[in-house]
Amino acid sequence: MTVGVYPGSFDPVTLGHLDIIKRSSKIVDRLIIGVLNNSAKKPVFTAEERVHMLELVIKDIPNAAVETFDGLTVEFAKSLGATVMFRGLRAVTDFEYEIQIAQTNHALNPDIDTVFLTTSVKYSYLSSSIVKEVASYEGDISKFVPGEILPFVTGKIKNLRSVDNGNGQKQ
Repeated sequence: MTVGVYPGSFDPVTLGHLDIIKRSSKIVDRLIIGVLNNSAKKPVFTAEERVHMLELVIKDIPNAAVETFDGLTVEFAKSLGATVMFRGLRAVTDFEYEIQIAQTNHALNPDIDTVFLTTSVKYSYLSSSIVKEVASYEGDISKFVPGEILPFVTGKIKNLRSVDNGNGQKQ
């Protein structure tokens, strides 16, 4: 059985991520979406919220599951018995960063290969950062995130906007 890992922060999961998940799941017998719990980053959504959103959007992909992890992605993949890691590429700038990570991972564990999937053209501009930015200005993100999580994402961002911005004013 071939096990693959698609790691990321998924803060929040986008239609671009879902596209890579669907395509990756057709290549391996079992796909684990690894939600990075990185203490150095300040995600908008908790790890539990990101797992929940992903579980909602992969409910119709029978060979996919979601898990959180800390530490090195290649060690997480090894612990699952994975032989492949999937990464999505939107642009040349993504490739430059991702190839360094893939080569480092290969040096750490040559039994795990990285497979790059180019993002579908209709999502090539899309990132979680863009989703959060548009949502923070109450823009329509329905073309960016799966419908199952749209109310949750917009609600969370709206709640964050209403929090005191540190100057005694509401955002």
